[in-house]
Amino acid sequence: MALRNPVLHGSKRASQAAIPRFAAAPTTCLRLPQLYKKDLHGRSMATVVPPVTQDATSSKGPTALVFMNMGGPSTTDEVGSFLSRLFADGDLIPLGRLQGYIGPLISRRRTPKIQKQYAAIGGGSPIRKWSEYQSAEMCKILDKMSPETAPHKPYVAFRYADPLTEEMYTRLLEDGFGGGRGGRAVAFTQYPQYSCSTTGSSLNELWKWRNRLEGKRGTGEAEAEGSITWSVIDRWPVHPGLVEAFALNVEAQLATYSEKKRNDVVLLFSAHSLPMSVVNRGDTYPAEVAATVYAVMQRLGFSNPYRLCWQSQVGPSAWLGAQTSDTVQHYVEQGQTDLILIPIAFTSDHIETLFELDQEVIHEAGHPGVKRAESLNGSPVFIQALAEIAYAHLRSGESCSRQMGLRCQGCKSERCLEQKKFFVGQSNLLSV
Repeated sequence: MALRNPVLHGSKRASQAAIPRFAAAPTTCLRLPQLYKKDLHGRSMATVVPPVTQDATSSKGPTALVFMNMGGPSTTDEVGSFLSRLFADGDLIPLGRLQGYIGPLISRRRTPKIQKQYAAIGGGSPIRKWSEYQSAEMCKILDKMSPETAPHKPYVAFRYADPLTEEMYTRLLEDGFGGGRGGRAVAFTQYPQYSCSTTGSSLNELWKWRNRLEGKRGTGEAEAEGSITWSVIDRWPVHPGLVEAFALNVEAQLATYSEKKRNDVVLLFSAHSLPMSVVNRGDTYPAEVAATVYAVMQRLGFSNPYRLCWQSQVGPSAWLGAQTSDTVQHYVEQGQTDLILIPIAFTSDHIETLFELDQEVIHEAGHPGVKRAESLNGSPVFIQALAEIAYAHLRSGESCSRQMGLRCQGCKSERCLEQKKFFVGQSNLLSV
């Protein structure tokens, strides 16, 4: 069994009307700003945003929008600390009672190899640059869409790399949120499909640092007056804007094939896999990824044959399959050499796309007909969708989705239970 995860690698026809076409973004969103054009020449994608304080308010603002994601090392020197945090997380990589012993051993052993892989994609992960760019541009749109909750302040909180959740929370307090001054913050997961191992882990970390900095441990009070009111955008797998952004990238890649071949190209949607122990516990991720795939195919009019496959498996235990690498190899061996890989669970490029798919899977396929659709990255359609998702959430008055309050059937984690209670309970503090 091939172990492809560049981070975890060892020595490695329904009605079209059901999913409406995404409305065109406003003219101001269709032109990428000069900042993004500079990105193509290797310059920074981060937009500098001045601090927002509680003195700069509209009727319900300011509002903090916190993008949560796994993160990635921005330089090869950060790989070691990134892997150490990753293997210490039992939500993502459950190692049982030996987590604190085995995790550091694995991370130290794999650091040199993973450093070479990050060097091969330019010296580090671009996920921070894309996250900062996406969040800043979304907030600019949101300021116009929802002036009553403006100004909207973008933050990024990564689970395993800088800026970490505790760094983000400290910045919130420094910028005038919480600390007796109140304020509203939205934790916006950048995993469109919910999993306890990804979004759930990030929320556990956010809840932990909220308790340390604003809860009883930090203030001596169970519910300190003037602390931040939190809500969560915890999943958005079939939002029309997300679907449209994916579909446009697929159509662009299909257009590179001759008209004779185009309708026979196989679309391979690839998502990060999960251990079957997590799946069998009742994690909703496989169903939500499949929902995204089906919605994209509806938008494409089911123009091509397609399959969903799973990448980045590691270790001897059973993982959700079929594996992306094996899928590509088998189709090529059968003579199906026109394939498009579509990273359906990622909102920007990182090592799983730039190295695992581009430099391993596609390279080893050895055929020019095997290609990859672009990642969402700076797509103006995608960024407009992010703004619409946030806008609808702010208007809803809800602290999270109904799904988030329901535990997985086999969940026995008390931390998960208490975290869910906290975020569901924040609805009592929200007003529409």
